Amino acid sequence: MRLQKQHDPAQFGTNVNAPASRSADQLILEGIVTTTCLDGSTNIAPMGPVVDRTMNHLRLRPFQTSTTYQNLKRGGHGIFHVTDNVEMLAAAAIGKLETPELQPYGESHGNIITDACRWYAFEVDKLDGSNERVEIDCRVVDCGELRPFLGLNRAMHAVVEAAILATRVGLLSVDQIQDQLEPLATIVDKTASKRERGAFQMIRNFVENQS
Repeated sequence: MRLQKQHDPAQFGTNVNAPASRSADQLILEGIVTTTCLDGSTNIAPMGPVVDRTMNHLRLRPFQTSTTYQNLKRGGHGIFHVTDNVEMLAAAAIGKLETPELQPYGESHGNIITDACRWYAFEVDKLDGSNERVEIDCRVVDCGELRPFLGLNRAMHAVVEAAILATRVGLLSVDQIQDQLEPLATIVDKTASKRERGAFQMIRNFVENQS
């Protein structure tokens, strides 16, 4: 099974200059999207869609230059994953994700990451490509649970925040990013397991290598 890894700062979290518009009952949920490329390979990209708590719809906001956008424009479908594996989220955000175990979903929607907690297969209802950052409204057509979500942990949240900061390389200076990583490092030191510590260090190494 072929994997195409994608590192696109525009897809994880929100753009620092253009926050996503949303209603009072909507939120941004960080996760990972898989889409199918023209050659049949699977593209994996971090993504923070706008959702509500019903999880019936997603609004994705990739850049026009992203592989995710090209795949969704052509194929019109993908799979969004929610996971407590912050190591995978961090690696995807900085383009360091090794090929995860995948399982096929149907004949056309693509592949499910088996280490995710939940997955949501979706189809594109509306796509507005008039701006550099595309607005893609999607309808969830199927979903499933692979394993229970472990629970809330401050270190996990800190790693996700650090991963989003890492995607701001080029938008913020390395010094600015490192300054914002410091308070997150304290949280990781106090509450992390080996997995979160490793993920946070991977992000730190990535940022340091950009200087």
